[in-house]
Amino acid sequence: MRKKRLLSLALVAALSVTMLAGCGGKKSTESETNKDGSDKVKITLGIWPGEDLAENIPTFEGYQKTMQKLHPNVTCDPAPYTYATDTFVSLAQSGNCPTIFESWFTEPQKLIKQGLIADVTDELKKRGWLDDMNDNIKGLLSDSDGKVYGVPRDAYGLGLMCNVELFEKAGLVDENGVPKFPKTFDELAETAKKIKEKTGAAGLCLLAKDNSGGWHFSNIAWNFGAKLVTDNGDGTYTSNLNSKEAVAAMQYVSDLKWKYDVLTADPTAEDWGTGFQQLGTGGAAMYIAANDAVAQPTQTNGLDVKKLALGAMPAGPNGDQYSLTGGTPYMFSKDATPEQISAAFDFLEVMGKAPEANDTTIKGMEADAANRKQNGVPVIQTFPCWTNKEYVDANNKVVEEYSNVDTAMFQQFFDAVNKEGNLHTEEPGDAQEMYAQLTNVLQAVITNKDADIQKLMDTANSNYQKTLDSEFKKN
Repeated sequence: MRKKRLLSLALVAALSVTMLAGCGGKKSTESETNKDGSDKVKITLGIWPGEDLAENIPTFEGYQKTMQKLHPNVTCDPAPYTYATDTFVSLAQSGNCPTIFESWFTEPQKLIKQGLIADVTDELKKRGWLDDMNDNIKGLLSDSDGKVYGVPRDAYGLGLMCNVELFEKAGLVDENGVPKFPKTFDELAETAKKIKEKTGAAGLCLLAKDNSGGWHFSNIAWNFGAKLVTDNGDGTYTSNLNSKEAVAAMQYVSDLKWKYDVLTADPTAEDWGTGFQQLGTGGAAMYIAANDAVAQPTQTNGLDVKKLALGAMPAGPNGDQYSLTGGTPYMFSKDATPEQISAAFDFLEVMGKAPEANDTTIKGMEADAANRKQNGVPVIQTFPCWTNKEYVDANNKVVEEYSNVDTAMFQQFFDAVNKEGNLHTEEPGDAQEMYAQLTNVLQAVITNKDADIQKLMDTANSNYQKTLDSEFKKN
């Protein structure tokens, strides 16, 4: 959930001003024509960098100039938007949604059913992109009739992001300076304890403020052997949040706080953004995070690009070692015209986000990689969402050319997630509501040493089952 998604950093007031200033779908289409007789098309870019990533704006301005050169009939207006579940519905219904925006892979099915995003199947077919999309990702973006409602930006896996400076101070690096990543959750607790004792910094930043907490916890629970939701195969789901494995995972979290005392001062104040701040500024040595978010501790929070490492998620008591995988789709306003959708696809090609290996896309990839390198962001391999070999090869070549890190700092992570069966998709049903229920338990456990974990998980399970029964009725 980048979204990570959970990954909501937007200020609603600022968003409202920006959106109302001209983000609408059909409202932004002019009935004018160019001198050559072609129709003018105006699109609004919710994918434009916000103030937190202002250093990326010049790169996007470069994309904008390339668009103007290649497609002079198209006007591309910046309209920065960070997806948020509590604002998107009203935004879309009011006609003020950007032409193109980013979300999380947990969201498309809900938005499709609510009629809030555009069907882009015809454009995908016209460009020959449909067959190049990873089948699993295509399924996340499709309705029951096979119509597709988005384009993948990238995918990710969760791992254990580490501040190398703190590992160095604690004497927990190997002869090559690579952190001695904890391989199990027991080792994580002991590693965190040593780091706190030797550096004074928290060993781990655990989230317990919003849905991000439940999101991260679900990965911990899987590695403790939990299966949080059962798909009944008839359109309904059964919640298993109170299984013995899930309770054991929550007990482990309690121990991190009350037995080992290795967490930041107040996990209930930690969200996705503050977690990266703690890691980047040396407040914490470890943080569960994804490979697509390496700009957060570095570019956003100042950590030297060579002092960031990413290891695999630790294994649980029985050796389970899953990495939660998800990603970010580009989606399109329900009010966008076919011409606007086509223009937005053109912009993706200019950015290098289209499954093509032509001069335009490669220049876009290079511009992105150069921007990352300039701003101290690790240029590392990605999780390809496309199966087009020429595109994948071109992307890998660009990464190799612009690499600015020791790949050993990330190799353990990629070795783990590339093992068959180690990637675990988010739970079916209403994942965001599940995360909310789990976060409620996290908050209680973190603030009360004597919390009755089984009772809390029973309550969360009952509440979530009611949501599932309400939203998903038997076919």
